[in-house]
Amino acid sequence: MTDARSARPYVASRSQYGIGAARLRVEDARHLRGQARFLADIALPGMRDAVFVRSPVAHGRLLDVRPPSDTPSGACWTAADLGASARPVAATGALPGFRAAAYPPLATDTVRYVGEPIAMVLGDDRAAAADLADRVDVRIEALPAVSDLDQALAERPALVHESWPDNVYVRVARSFGDVEAAARAADVSITREYRIARQSCAPLECRGVIAHYDPGMDQLVVYSATQFPHVLRDALAERLEPEVRRLRVIAPDVGGGFGAKVSLYPEELAIAAAALRCGHPIRWVESRREHLVAATQAHGHRIRVTAHASASGAILAVEAEIVADAGAYSIWPWTASMDATMAAAMIPGPYRIRDYRFTSTTVATNKAPLGPYRGVSRPVACFAIERTVDELARRLGAEPYDLRVRNMVRPEQMPYTSVAGRVYDSGDYPEAVRQAVKLIGHNAWRCRQRQTDPGERTRIGIGYAAFTEQTAHGVAEWVNRGIPVTFGTESARVVLDATGRLTVACGIKELGQGLETCLAQVVGEVFDVDPGAVAVVQGDTALTPRGDGTFSSRSIVMAGGAAHGAATTLAAKVRRAAAALLDRPADELRFADGRIAGSDASITLRELARTFLLRPERVPAEIEPGLEATCHYRPDVQTGAFTYATHAAVVEVDLDTGLVRVLDYAVAEDCGTVVNPLIVDDQIVGGVAQGIGTALLEELVYDGDGRPRATSLTDYFLPGVSDVPRIRVHHLETPSPHTVHGVKGVGESGAIAPPAAIANAVSDALAAFDVFIGEVPLTPARVWTALRGAGNGP
Repeated sequence: MTDARSARPYVASRSQYGIGAARLRVEDARHLRGQARFLADIALPGMRDAVFVRSPVAHGRLLDVRPPSDTPSGACWTAADLGASARPVAATGALPGFRAAAYPPLATDTVRYVGEPIAMVLGDDRAAAADLADRVDVRIEALPAVSDLDQALAERPALVHESWPDNVYVRVARSFGDVEAAARAADVSITREYRIARQSCAPLECRGVIAHYDPGMDQLVVYSATQFPHVLRDALAERLEPEVRRLRVIAPDVGGGFGAKVSLYPEELAIAAAALRCGHPIRWVESRREHLVAATQAHGHRIRVTAHASASGAILAVEAEIVADAGAYSIWPWTASMDATMAAAMIPGPYRIRDYRFTSTTVATNKAPLGPYRGVSRPVACFAIERTVDELARRLGAEPYDLRVRNMVRPEQMPYTSVAGRVYDSGDYPEAVRQAVKLIGHNAWRCRQRQTDPGERTRIGIGYAAFTEQTAHGVAEWVNRGIPVTFGTESARVVLDATGRLTVACGIKELGQGLETCLAQVVGEVFDVDPGAVAVVQGDTALTPRGDGTFSSRSIVMAGGAAHGAATTLAAKVRRAAAALLDRPADELRFADGRIAGSDASITLRELARTFLLRPERVPAEIEPGLEATCHYRPDVQTGAFTYATHAAVVEVDLDTGLVRVLDYAVAEDCGTVVNPLIVDDQIVGGVAQGIGTALLEELVYDGDGRPRATSLTDYFLPGVSDVPRIRVHHLETPSPHTVHGVKGVGESGAIAPPAAIANAVSDALAAFDVFIGEVPLTPARVWTALRGAGNGP
């Protein structure tokens, strides 16, 4: 067992097998053949399906829950039925003054959002359970609901939690440098307010969980479409109180997560608690309506930004007031403050800002809890600062991309500690802007703009957005966040079996990102074997070393580092064994296409493994038994690696309808060493598609009583093929000095900048009409109203 930490920057080999090889995804084969096994595909003997009775009101006193008289015994579970067997979740943050309220698996005396689970009903199939659930009599006395930020922060608001003095989870204020002096020295100061709507994570596969007690193993087995199996196991053990060894969590194939599957949910807790007391398995598969209403949601921020600058365009200081709608409960383990504090830390972005202050206020409303979503508040921070940079450029009469370049951290300043204390590890931020300008064909679009007939009823605009993305956060960074669980390490075990095949087992979870292929490439690089011959095991706490899971763009950095450490340790042992069997010096031997070869002799991995494992008497006694190695990896620098990019968008705005169409899109990004170009490009393109949804389409609307109005995909609009243009990607590829292979995370970066880039493009298109663009999504109605509000048309 080894403890591998940071290694020197790695230059990609571009071999056919290892790091840098453009390999097709090995995991796609089972999906294309219909052989993947998702949670809904699992059928266990005697299994019954669960349906949750959910609150129809946003806020109310729960007076009574009464199942129909013909309900079979054990078919309806309420909080009283669960009793003390499932303790409520309390996600309390360590930030001073943080307030949290217990989040019960099933509502007790009060409901606080539409969709909150009240009772769990079991049936022989989902239809039978749903029929019974419809007949459960629920009596609720309605209470005033807090449906938006203004209501939450009113002078005498209705209270989401009646024991609180107000609706504030926590308020944080920080100041860096001398903002007042910078403001006095500024030639230009502008203040703008921005809003970014609530949206759904909307993975292809919704949530789901199966639980059953195995008496033979004395073990509660939980199948969950989760992003962090080991952490979920520990969380359930803490609240249900069996020993961890008596809990096994299995994550089968998972159809996307985007953050929606990396929290502890009341449904998981209720089903696991009931399964401990039942003699049969219980399964719950979430419907799309349930997901839109009751799963964790994202964004819902209001940010007021003030920027102070010199006449030459140097940004001297920035002030930010951030308000985040965190919903009715603090979600475990991230806590309600996650989004607002992340936005505050990332607003300075890639710029040399030395004077900065912010306040972040996280408020409770009668909505589903706020949770992680691809980018975790970085789209919010990017939207706020990048729109402000464009507004500043307009005030100064500067080209927006040029103003960015003038203010960015320069490559010779790396590593650079931002004003918020983040260590930017490597890169050339201005070059990313210049490359985006080239990719989008900036001058040609500007020429086309100038040639537009004033009577034309459409306008074209160009927009840019740059950002830094903190990936693979270390232990110290999570401690600073003040959440109940500290992440920051990952483990991997690599085994060479008697057939000469390699297996890597790790605690992360493949969700569709291509992690199986990438980890196989990491191991394939060390042994010079085809990644298709390397098996990857993940998603089962009984078969893998403990890991923190897949989130925060950490998997290839953390699990890749662990897999590399385990593989190199095992490779050294294999080389020593081969040296003994071949009677050659170990330092002369090299791995080559499944063999270990010297200058005049070689042995296949299969031959070596069979000898080592089946005929150990032929191996010198000084070589310890076993052909496996485990590595626990943690980078030395705890603030994470920093991916960065500049996105460029060209849009067409219809002045009569307000419709925005994205004509062209380009990304110049740097995620360090690229493990697999095909997968990285696909991750970026997929992220941009999601970001287009944030920018133009996706919005969870609530009425004044806190009732959701988007409860199906006919009300909640996701981007389709016609909404996503051709996306070009350019890689700068500056290895991080802090990670194995020099890799940085890339899973979230594509989704961060599109709202800002597209909004800037719309603002550019409508520059002649004096329209301020400060809210996304930019729906046709919102754009049309803004145009008419500025006096442009009937």
